[in-house]
Amino acid sequence: MTKTPAVLDPLSVAPRLGSRYPAPHDKAVAAREKRALGDAFCLSQFGVNHVILPPGCWSSQRHWHAGEDEFIYVLSGSLTLVNDQGRHVLTPGQCAGFRAGDGNGHHLINETAAPAAYLEVGTRSNEDHVRYSDIDMQAVKQDGKWAYVDGAGKFLKSAE
Repeated sequence: MTKTPAVLDPLSVAPRLGSRYPAPHDKAVAAREKRALGDAFCLSQFGVNHVILPPGCWSSQRHWHAGEDEFIYVLSGSLTLVNDQGRHVLTPGQCAGFRAGDGNGHHLINETAAPAAYLEVGTRSNEDHVRYSDIDMQAVKQDGKWAYVDGAGKFLKSAE
């Protein structure tokens, strides 16, 4: 069994930059830094990411999950949550949750001149289906592997 740390500095975990989206959908999130804290602790039931969005960067394309819950907690800076109800400014100490299957597409945008950081917590399931609200793209997770398809199901890109 892998020995996991008892405590760690989130910034000591190597970041994954940008996203695995196919072009051109990857541009708005290209500067995003995501650190997989759940992986660092070998968590298997839920994922935890420390995310930093530089000015102008998006967290993702606006989306919703059919099979995974999501929760975010703002650590620093200011973020704008965009969902079906509009735009909502979130500041440190505020949080938002997104229930699996809800259909309310959401994402965060850093519209300020300073970096913003938040924690992202979500279900770890082997199967999921993500729909992107504003673009002709879906993500399908089967046996733990993600792939992107268009609205008609045509393969666009593997996410691995």
